[in-house]
Amino acid sequence: VQLQASGGGMAQAGGSLRLSCAASGGTLSYYYMGWIRQAPGNERELVARITSGGTATYADSVKGRFTISRDNVRHTVDLQMDSLKPEDTAIYYCAADRGSPVSTRAAFWGQGTLVTVSS
Repeated sequence: VQLQASGGGMAQAGGSLRLSCAASGGTLSYYYMGWIRQAPGNERELVARITSGGTATYADSVKGRFTISRDNVRHTVDLQMDSLKPEDTAIYYCAADRGSPVSTRAAFWGQGTLVTVSS
């Protein structure tokens, strides 16, 4: 499966951004999906992931602020980011895996989209 992420950009603290991931070359419903971010000098962090059936889990750092969703018909996975903080600044990657939930070692990755949050 190929993944194409979009929607990154700049926002002020407290603002919102929505990331979208378009999948092609595979049946999205077969895949666990997720979003992973990496800030400069930091390790990759699993932000949110979602099963084929729509069960979502979140990192503690974003719980209550971010919402992951998927549309298996349109082959898209979105990440709604609200109440943004400067520490959310990172490159965000859409990721997919089969057979197990997405982790920082996911098998399939999109190209990444930069999110910058100013204070």
